Amino acid sequence: MGIKMELHHDHFQNFKRYNIPRAQLVIADIPYNLGKDAYASSNQWYVDGDNKNGESELANTSFFKTDEDFNIAEYMHFCSKLLKKEPKERNQAPAMIVFCSFQQIPMVQQYGERYGFKKSYPLHFIKNTSSQVLKANMKIVGATEHAVVLYRDKLPKFRNGKTETTKGQMIKNWFEWKRDSAKEYPKAHPTQKPVSILKELIEIFTDEGDVVVDPCAGSGTTLRAAYELNRNSFGFEIEREFYNAALETIMNPNKINKTEQLSLENLLAAEQAK
Repeated sequence: MGIKMELHHDHFQNFKRYNIPRAQLVIADIPYNLGKDAYASSNQWYVDGDNKNGESELANTSFFKTDEDFNIAEYMHFCSKLLKKEPKERNQAPAMIVFCSFQQIPMVQQYGERYGFKKSYPLHFIKNTSSQVLKANMKIVGATEHAVVLYRDKLPKFRNGKTETTKGQMIKNWFEWKRDSAKEYPKAHPTQKPVSILKELIEIFTDEGDVVVDPCAGSGTTLRAAYELNRNSFGFEIEREFYNAALETIMNPNKINKTEQLSLENLLAAEQAK
């Protein structure tokens, strides 16, 4: 069988109905709960990015309809079920990575601990630009992204290039945030994460053939990154607009240079038959 890449238009609570195997890595970008101020620092607030043209249709809107309905306790509970059980073997334990705002890091860690993720540490991603262009002449603007690695007890699987003949490299807790090529990975979501960053993380915490799950898949870049690295990937996206955009762009079989038959093609056929 080939490597699987599946995106379901459903809530991650319903994962059991799809017979998805337990994951080695669960990775997701949770809502930042910015509400109607989501675009407040971005020039997208205005038509063509220019305030002389007046406000755009994005002004006073949130990124997601579900933004304020996100329940982190519910999320942590189901992620604890999605992950593989703690193994006896050393260096094989699963992990979860949660992208979040800097202010959300303590909350993510606290809720994670409630649901069995006793240990965690933050990651930081450095950009060479900022989306807060409207604040650039008023204050120091944000040019970072953040995430938290959570695990139960044993340190998770860690792959830093070490082999029997090489030492492996030291991996620091900050990464360079490299933009994707728009031609290769079209924009399909307002908070789309670069495939290159996701690949780095997936390579560190998994091996080929492992399972990666994204409960809040958005654009589908996590699934695409995992697929290109020969990891099986499964995702859920509750908002049909983003689900359709992911299937048409990031996860479009015609845009992926792979010889294996994608299970995604069956999903597309089933969706068109509805």
